Amino acid sequence: MTCLLASHLTFYLTMRVILVVWLALLILSCKEQEVSNPYQFVIPDNFPESKYSFQNNPITKDGFELGRMLFYDPILSRDETVSCSSCHQQHVAFADPLHVLSIGVDERVGTRNALPIQNMAFQQFFFWDGGVNHLDFVPINAITNPVEFDESVGDIVDKLNASSFYKNQFNKAFGEKEVTSQKVLHALSQFMVLMISANSRYDKYIRNEGELLSTQEQRGLLLFKQNCANCHSTDLFTNGDFLNNGLDTDENLDEGRARITEFNEDKGKFKVPSLRNVALTDPYMHDGRFNTLKEVLQHYSNGIKTSSTVDNRLFTNNSPGLSLTEDEQNDIIAFLQTLTDESFIKDKRFSAPLMPKQ
Repeated sequence: MTCLLASHLTFYLTMRVILVVWLALLILSCKEQEVSNPYQFVIPDNFPESKYSFQNNPITKDGFELGRMLFYDPILSRDETVSCSSCHQQHVAFADPLHVLSIGVDERVGTRNALPIQNMAFQQFFFWDGGVNHLDFVPINAITNPVEFDESVGDIVDKLNASSFYKNQFNKAFGEKEVTSQKVLHALSQFMVLMISANSRYDKYIRNEGELLSTQEQRGLLLFKQNCANCHSTDLFTNGDFLNNGLDTDENLDEGRARITEFNEDKGKFKVPSLRNVALTDPYMHDGRFNTLKEVLQHYSNGIKTSSTVDNRLFTNNSPGLSLTEDEQNDIIAFLQTLTDESFIKDKRFSAPLMPKQ
């Protein structure tokens, strides 16, 4: 009898151990699936909260993949020669490495340099002058601009509704075959909000993930905090504001933000761009006037032009310029290069999809 009870007890304990191990493995498996879900929006530990609301547009695999197709498809332009990817190429953090100013249909030249597409979910205003304040409406700017896509949203909807391939893709993404402008914009947003760049050497260093910065890079980081971080703040490396950074005098000012607000105090002000992947995204400034980071640092050191709206943080002892030495400029550039995110520019989720013949 004693042996029988001992046998039952051993069996019971063994089953409990098996059950506990099984539950632990199940929980770990679920967590692993959750973490590795490539279509889940996850805020990096060193990032602020998202400004994009997912309540009206939750990300799905099919919605994301549809947005990816539309991003790379020139069907969005009038003559079907230009796509979003024409001015936003992945290997340079979705900036334009070929043109100082954006080029559209019929080789028409735009008025601004194409900003990189990255960390869009964390932004409140878009484009150099902040003319759009919601990510869902960003594509409309390029689509309807006569020197970019030169197309209407209505014509795009008609073209997509005429495609059996796209109607099937929209059905998979939204449960309805009919293509609408809202679905087009929501699909593109689902693609863009997942374009998060947060895995540079700097990120790994700041998150204590085993990355070390060289002595020069650490000097550059300190100099950056002292001279640049007021405007290029947080780990997004922008305060999201609009500032005049001393590129031109009053006589030569591009109106910039004032084109939207119609306030004189906004003349010559442009959105402070993020410096993430900045080593890849030349040329620099709203008009692409600088080709190298060295030129940019030289501008801030001794090239500031005074005007009625120039930012007062660009003065040292009441004189224009930050007075950075040659060595200090080189140190800052060394730090800026640590912001390059190799995993972002090589992420296959964001690369051109294989499109079937339609």
